[in-house]
Amino acid sequence: MNQDIPIYQKIAVDIAQRIVTGEFPIGAKISGRSMLAGGYKVSPETIRKAISMLKGAAVVAVSQGKEPLVLSALNAYTFVEENKNMESLYSLKERFSELLQQKRKLDMEMEGLFQEIIEHSNRFKDITPYNPIEIELSHQSYMVNKSIGETYFWQHTKSTVVAIRRKGQVVISPGPQERMDVGDRLVVVGTLEAISKAIAFIHSGQT
Repeated sequence: MNQDIPIYQKIAVDIAQRIVTGEFPIGAKISGRSMLAGGYKVSPETIRKAISMLKGAAVVAVSQGKEPLVLSALNAYTFVEENKNMESLYSLKERFSELLQQKRKLDMEMEGLFQEIIEHSNRFKDITPYNPIEIELSHQSYMVNKSIGETYFWQHTKSTVVAIRRKGQVVISPGPQERMDVGDRLVVVGTLEAISKAIAFIHSGQT
């Protein structure tokens, strides 16, 4: 079971399962708290909480000073199934958290890689005709609310959008369906002539 589920809940589910299988038949008394505690290697207080859960689900009856009495195998089965669903929910939350951490790590790695690309490009800008440049979109920019593909960006400018800086994140190699928004910073590469056309096209739609 998931480690986030309290130990007494796990024990309650196990006892309910033992009732379902007939190990604890209807009308039988479940061993005292000290014996259960020894069997599960937990404190009597943990066993008390587990029994209290089963009592609340009408799986067992508990009277003052007496051992728990098994009431219903059907309620025990329902209790087991409900807690299986709860365990699934815990598992989904845990998996989502793991994926979110992986995404954040990947975003950081991509940002680092992007910075390396920019640094290398700047280092060799004097010997290569393809210099990267960042162009920020304003409210008046032609590219706002349009995708790269529908503007035929490369056909008009002969330059390429290799990345987009957007609200602290970096979109590497954006596809033709990627839509632009105000504040986006387009990282464009091309010859000096192509870059000149790209700047004019991004802002006015003309080259």
